[in-house]
Amino acid sequence: MHSTAAARRYARALFSLAGEEGRVEAVRAELDALHRLFAESSELRHAIFRPLHPAAERRSVLSSLCTRLGSSTTVANFFRFLVDRRRLIDFDVIYEEFGRLADAAAGRLRAKVVSATQLRDEQRERLRRALAARTGKQIELEEAVDDSLLGGAVATVGGVVFDGSLRTQLAQLHGSLSKRT
Repeated sequence: MHSTAAARRYARALFSLAGEEGRVEAVRAELDALHRLFAESSELRHAIFRPLHPAAERRSVLSSLCTRLGSSTTVANFFRFLVDRRRLIDFDVIYEEFGRLADAAAGRLRAKVVSATQLRDEQRERLRRALAARTGKQIELEEAVDDSLLGGAVATVGGVVFDGSLRTQLAQLHGSLSKRT
């Protein structure tokens, strides 16, 4: 729990720095690129995130990565700071919290949508508009397909679940019909 609280503090500090520079979205894009890189290479992640190698080596590798990706001085320095504080292991929590703060500042919410099949463009846009109307915020969809769903979709936005799955609709229909008899 202590680690998570510290990670959130670091994310807020980075968000504050990015805000002062007017670069919140740019810093988010840089963090996205690094997060993708760490997700794609488990060897890289293992070498950098675990303190088996000296901090100087890990700082050097991260500095090279930041240079290669075109990261700003702010992000490069932030990663050096995380290595020095032995908090690089908290990067995933820092990344998620920074994204949440950036979304909130931009008036955006992320909706996790699980559907029975891949959504078509018109379905995706209709769902985005419906969720935006319900929340009053701009919606970014994160989609996944779950073959166990019979049909429809389940959207989770800010802890609220909108269940439009066929299974739920059938259960509601069954309940409605049962009450009538």
